[in-house]
Amino acid sequence: MWTEDYEALNSYEQGEFRRIGNYLLSHTYLTRYNYRPSEQMTLPNKDYQLATRFFSILLEYFKLTGWSLNKDDNYGYMSLTNKYDHNRYRLDQFTTLFLYTCRLIYEERREQASSFHTVPASTLDVIQKMTTLGLLRNGKSTQKERLEAQRALAHFNIIEKMEATAWEPDGNRVLILPSILAIVSGQGINDMMSELEEIRYEPAPEEAIQEDEG
Repeated sequence: MWTEDYEALNSYEQGEFRRIGNYLLSHTYLTRYNYRPSEQMTLPNKDYQLATRFFSILLEYFKLTGWSLNKDDNYGYMSLTNKYDHNRYRLDQFTTLFLYTCRLIYEERREQASSFHTVPASTLDVIQKMTTLGLLRNGKSTQKERLEAQRALAHFNIIEKMEATAWEPDGNRVLILPSILAIVSGQGINDMMSELEEIRYEPAPEEAIQEDEG
């Protein structure tokens, strides 16, 4: 029983178990490594190490409450999903499209990814690809949209900032983390592309005329 394993932990370990459990409930994903902008290097994530140590207890605890905890030892991430339609965070449309575009960039560059399975990119890379795919209404995005999308995806450990400064609405250098594979699998790329095609914005007639004349 997981309760017996939990009771066998000392008081400090039980406190860390509760903290890690709450972290997973809040952030959904946890990666084996994270980037430290102040040190300009990728280092082992101590929270991931703790979650790995407590994994069997966490697994049974979450299972009891309707959650499924998964761990990918190859790519180095954990994901927590609810078995019911409760406790779901709803991304706005722009953030969803930003996320899907990050997934496409990850797929394109994953062969060149580091040994930590992270893919370097930038906000500009993402916006340019969104523009190419016709995913931006009128071909533009606002600073508020970009800032909120970056913050949301960073909160869930899908991307992380490579600078020690605050998030910038005009752009940041980021790492796309392997946790993004849990959102859209390799097999799901085609389905995702079909969804993106359905919401693709065509240029306005006057814009198309101007482009043709150019």
